[in-house]
Amino acid sequence: MKKMPNLLFFGIDSLRRDHMSNYGYHRLTTPHIGKYAEGGVTFEQCFSAHIPTTPGYANMLTGRDVFGTDVVALGQSAIIDGVPVLAEILREKGYTSTCIGFKGNAAGRGYDKYIEYSNWMPEEPDWRAHKAQNMNEVAIPELERLAKGDQPFFLFMRHMDTHSPYLAPQPFQDMFFQGDAFDPEDKRMQKVYDFKPFGDYIASWVPKGCTNSDYVVAQYDSAVAYMDSCIQQILEKLEALGIEDETLVVFVSDHGETLYDHDCFFDHHGMYDCTLVVPFILRWKNHLPKNVRIADYCQLKDVTPTLLDVMGIDVDLPFEGRSLKPLIYGEEREKEPEFYITECTWMRKHGWRTPEWKLILALEPDFHFKPEIELYNLIKDPDENNNVADENPEVVEMLKKRMYAFIEKREKETGRPAPIYNNFLMNGRPFASSQEAYDSKYIGGIADAVKLQKK
Repeated sequence: MKKMPNLLFFGIDSLRRDHMSNYGYHRLTTPHIGKYAEGGVTFEQCFSAHIPTTPGYANMLTGRDVFGTDVVALGQSAIIDGVPVLAEILREKGYTSTCIGFKGNAAGRGYDKYIEYSNWMPEEPDWRAHKAQNMNEVAIPELERLAKGDQPFFLFMRHMDTHSPYLAPQPFQDMFFQGDAFDPEDKRMQKVYDFKPFGDYIASWVPKGCTNSDYVVAQYDSAVAYMDSCIQQILEKLEALGIEDETLVVFVSDHGETLYDHDCFFDHHGMYDCTLVVPFILRWKNHLPKNVRIADYCQLKDVTPTLLDVMGIDVDLPFEGRSLKPLIYGEEREKEPEFYITECTWMRKHGWRTPEWKLILALEPDFHFKPEIELYNLIKDPDENNNVADENPEVVEMLKKRMYAFIEKREKETGRPAPIYNNFLMNGRPFASSQEAYDSKYIGGIADAVKLQKK
């Protein structure tokens, strides 16, 4: 009996697609991933429609949308009953599985083995974060162990280098910055420190007295490059083990990252495209075509149906996502260019995105004091810097109508209200004002952020 293919899964937290050199970024941040991707398939317009981490991974690893998982916020601990995750689906097909760095997440259940690693805190002697190397120290021996077994395996690795704090070690630390990080005339970082909810957290890991926001962005890019070099060690091990043509390799992220964009400083809230658009890359040596780049829109809900289809695994499950395999071979797949989007942790909002327009509606006042309605023309203003809601009331109403019709349809199909309405409320009620939201939300230092993620 032919052995089913292995699945090597790089789940990279907070990886911003447009800061990867193989997606066109001007800095050479991902030479190794980029070179590897040339031997496979790159999806250029993959969206994480429901941010942040917990709903993103829930969509990715179930093939369902936010209505199908009922997971919309970071702190939710469980997906709706009866919805299997990828590890459980593969277990039923005879797979053994290992999960590294993902224990406790709503979509992280069903693995045979769990391994944790140090993926947040800076360490002695340089007080930098060696996240990717720490991953390698546990992932490479585990890959060797799994390769010796008779069962096909699923190895899931949650890389955290591109999640703040961005503290790649040398020689990557200053790889993309040789300017003045402490110019007293530069005031750009002051508004970051003055933003009470995040200011102390960010100040706890950037150099004391740093004034230049470009320095922090460069540290993010350095973290990408550091992670890329460490990932190459895993890819090299895969080849050395002689199982590359037996293994489907996937790179994907749960969401992007807002850097010095939209006042959502160095985090991943705000439903702007820097946070919604993610990388998605597949490679399976001698089984998938090489040098394929696909521009059609897709979403994280398409990841699990695609992987199963590519691996030749038939399942009778009611996915909301759809396989992208036809696109890989130049065939047609019905397009889904407009879709529902949500964010629900630091701000509670939802909206509707089309190729031309993005509508964002706040369900309660937010801690950035942003307007209740935001509308962006993605063709004229791709960076989403000019809110044109007041000038285009007819477009706002048209998009609202389409969004509410979709919500009503999915509510009828699932028999549940849209999770954005009631699955996450601070203090059990909406905030009465932006000032109340601002005064109620606070991270603290790095250790506090770790506790918040675990909670």
